[in-house]
Amino acid sequence: MKQIVAVIKPFKLDEVREALADVGVSGLTVTEVKGFGRQKGHTELYRGAEYVVDFLPKLKIETVVSEDIVEQAIEAIRQAAHTGKIGDGKIFVFDVEQVIRIRTGETGEAAV
Repeated sequence: MKQIVAVIKPFKLDEVREALADVGVSGLTVTEVKGFGRQKGHTELYRGAEYVVDFLPKLKIETVVSEDIVEQAIEAIRQAAHTGKIGDGKIFVFDVEQVIRIRTGETGEAAV
């Protein structure tokens, strides 16, 4: 099993969620986060004063999938989150050693 973590632009959430559902991803966790990469940040004007916004709002999506749909899930996220502009985000993939469903005690693939 693999854990896929994607950091995306907030307005792309629905498209990414639908794309993942289409490839068979049954659940995910979404967290509001802030950060920056090459995009750095930007300046904004508020009540006549200019200030720098260092950290930009993003969403972090986490899901665990079986080995046989990892590439499909990655490609679904990549296509759905793509705008072609700086700050589209990143996808990280990690190995998952064990999964346990707390309610039933199921383990492994059955717990995902």
